[in-house]
Amino acid sequence: MKIRVLQHDPAVHLPQRPGDPTPTSRNLDPLMHPFARARERTRALNAAKMDRMFAKPFIASLEGHVDAVEVMAKQPGSLTTVASGSWDGGVIVHHLARRSQLLHAPQAHKGKVSGVCFSREGRLFSCGVDRNIKLWSLESSHTENPQPLTVFTGKSAFNSIDHHNSDPLFATASNLVQIWDETKSLPISNLTFPTSTETITSVRFNLSETSVLASIGSDRTFTLYDIRTGKAERRVVMQMSSNALAWSPTFPTTVLLASEDHNLYTFDIRHLTAPSQIYKGHVAAVMSCDWAPTGLEFVSGGWDRTVRIWTEGRGHSPEVYHTKRMQRVSSALFTSDARFVLSGSDDGNVRVWKAKAAERLGVVTARERAAIEYRDSLKDRWKMDAEVGRVARSRHIPKPVYQAAKLKRTMLEAQRVKGGAEEKAHAGGGKASQRRSGRSWSLQSRRTHSSVKMVVPPFGNLFAQGNRRYVSEDWK
Repeated sequence: MKIRVLQHDPAVHLPQRPGDPTPTSRNLDPLMHPFARARERTRALNAAKMDRMFAKPFIASLEGHVDAVEVMAKQPGSLTTVASGSWDGGVIVHHLARRSQLLHAPQAHKGKVSGVCFSREGRLFSCGVDRNIKLWSLESSHTENPQPLTVFTGKSAFNSIDHHNSDPLFATASNLVQIWDETKSLPISNLTFPTSTETITSVRFNLSETSVLASIGSDRTFTLYDIRTGKAERRVVMQMSSNALAWSPTFPTTVLLASEDHNLYTFDIRHLTAPSQIYKGHVAAVMSCDWAPTGLEFVSGGWDRTVRIWTEGRGHSPEVYHTKRMQRVSSALFTSDARFVLSGSDDGNVRVWKAKAAERLGVVTARERAAIEYRDSLKDRWKMDAEVGRVARSRHIPKPVYQAAKLKRTMLEAQRVKGGAEEKAHAGGGKASQRRSGRSWSLQSRRTHSSVKMVVPPFGNLFAQGNRRYVSEDWK
């Protein structure tokens, strides 16, 4: 008698390797899952709640300075080396992984350290208000009082410094922009804009077009230079002064400006007639900004004692970092792997934050990675749902910042209503509505000596630049 026995393939119901999860069989027929959409929404809501529950961005605080941290810079090609300078004249090079100091020069400068930067060889440049530029080697960290390799002396106090991307050149900002050679004791070129007497507050080399140099000044200007010709090419006059600038690492023509009017602006240097995007959220002056290496995000630090992470192209900040003891933020930057954010504030500490507040540090298994990616896809798919979006957008804001933001919104709304009333009152008057009292900013070109003006509604208080209207005019 022949008996036939049911035989199943072990690969269908048994793991292929030790430690693998047990395979499961599913029927994907939609008729078998009438509540699939409701279950998916519930999972998306739970994922958003878990993201907020585990959002603990603060990692560590790096001490060593006895006064406010003014500037910071990361070493190109390194994930762990960051330099900082403070108002007490001290310069410290931090190792982020070990949370130790590679170099500590407590009396590097007499007075405030106004700028630090790294060369491609890993050497550190620092400048200060004592009219000195000093070159440091990280190999001298074993000494208690390290000495600089070279000292460059200027005629006036320096406000900023930046190194060329490939050549042994660096630029400094004082009452003019100067180009220096590492092998020479005097500047090799002086860059100024004709009929300009402003004080330059910051300079930055373009990361791709290395002959292009940008600067911001105390007279509310943003200027572009060409170091090959030694001349200033174009200039933008803003409504209020800028405090920091940063070039995009992925889009060579995009530059980011941190302004005194609480906003950040991105410009395309090919079309400087208007900003490509305005980023609003700070309730005080924005003091620093820096791009992530991916070019998709950037970080800013402001006078409102908060650190904000922005997504390129989106005008509002999704992440706001703060602590009870952190004071006004003078410098902020991304690390080279885009996973962490550093901030330097007036309380003398350099703080390390996670770029993604709910990200888990350490080793993540393949199964955990799959679950994280699944939850992220759910949040992205259901982000327009009212309840999921409300949970995902919720952030705890300090009471002073919340009250200041509320007051700012009220003032801007009042200004918008007033502007609308003036528009109606002047309706039919041709250009009369454009002749009301207001500020304008212009773009000037060295080659054409022409200008383009943008008329801004009058708003003479601390929260200027809230709502603006661009008026296009032809080149004259």
